[in-house]
Amino acid sequence: MRLLWCVLLLPALASAEIYRWVDANGQVHFGQRPGSAAAEAVTVEPQVVERDAATREREVRTQRFYDARREEQSRAAAQAFERKASKARECSEWRSRLAQMPEGRRYFKAEADGQRSYYSDAELDAARRELRNQLALHCS
Repeated sequence: MRLLWCVLLLPALASAEIYRWVDANGQVHFGQRPGSAAAEAVTVEPQVVERDAATREREVRTQRFYDARREEQSRAAAQAFERKASKARECSEWRSRLAQMPEGRRYFKAEADGQRSYYSDAELDAARRELRNQLALHCS
């Protein structure tokens, strides 16, 4: 509804008249309503600004700079997102490994020849401590 009012009022605003008059002291005044009977309507033409070649080149360089800066920010944001996702995957893996090491169970690692090498209680405790430290340090 507001947009409709704006569209309806736009031609009226665009065609607003400006009046010029000189007061008794010789001062020139401008206004939207005539200030005296001798006020005359003034036509105001929009100013057309022609830009020289140097100005156009400066505008092109400025636009290229802003485009490059925007691209750089976009790349930085993508890299930050990837780092955050990688850290989340790493933390998830550490939590999963810690959950697979419950107390009182035997834990092993597979050797190159396919044989199982079981951890001692001290090695398990050290591995759990290390995983907890990593989680506390990196995955708060």
